[in-house]
This record gives sequence, C-alpha cells and structure tokens, in this order.
Amino acid sequence: MRRKLRNSVQCCCAAVGAVLILACQQQRTTATGADPGGVYALVSVDGKSLPATVSHENADLQVRSGTFSINANGTCSSKITMVPPSGTEVTCEVNATYTKDGSKLKMQWKGAGRTVGTIDGRTFIMENEGMVFVYKR
Repeated sequence: MRRKLRNSVQCCCAAVGAVLILACQQQRTTATGADPGGVYALVSVDGKSLPATVSHENADLQVRSGTFSINANGTCSSKITMVPPSGTEVTCEVNATYTKDGSKLKMQWKGAGRTVGTIDGRTFIMENEGMVFVYKR
C-alpha cells in the first residue's frame, strides 16, 4: 500500500511537472511589453473553478490551489496543491527559466519540456498536456 501511495504521489507530481514545466538553464528576459513579474493565483483548470477535478493519464486529480510566480531575473515557478487517487493531499513545486516575447512567456522547465504562456493584463494563461491553467494576479 505504501508503494502504491508513493507511486501515485510520484505520478501526480510528474504530471504536474509535465503540465507546469521546469527550467534547466538561465535565459535572459526580453524587454518588450509590461513587466509580468509577480505572484499569480490559480483560479481555474480546463474552465473549472477551484477546487477542480481533472483527468490526466486516466486518473482523476482534484486541484485545490496553486500559484505561479514570475521573477524579474528570468525565472518562474509553479506550486500546486492537489489530491491524487490515493486521497492524500500533496503539494508539488516546479521551476523554469523564461524568455518574454511581447505578451508570450516561453518557459523551459527543469527536468521537463517547454511551454508557452500568455499574459493579458493581470491574467496568465498556460496550456500544457491538453489542460488550460488560468491564473490571476
């Protein structure tokens, strides 16, 4: 049972990592558009207000809360609290570097792939693994 719980938590953290991307190397920030820096709170996943139950790789996850922090030094991070199928709440945090191109944030996630997000005023929207994450500052 302990192994199954650990595997569920690892799977969920890996899913969030893939969904929210992590950074490998520092990249410079392009100085175009407004400063996106700050902390954004997750308000919805796939159009569902939090807490939201979403399916990922044939498993239902309840996303309870999350933040996305954008730093002026070209780094960003995501922190998500969720309940995987095991029923035990977990918090996963992932890190990335980014470059800014107009309203687009191009992120390279540590240990994972790349994602592009869009900043529209006080809203940050990111799509990954077929899910849309909406954050508000």
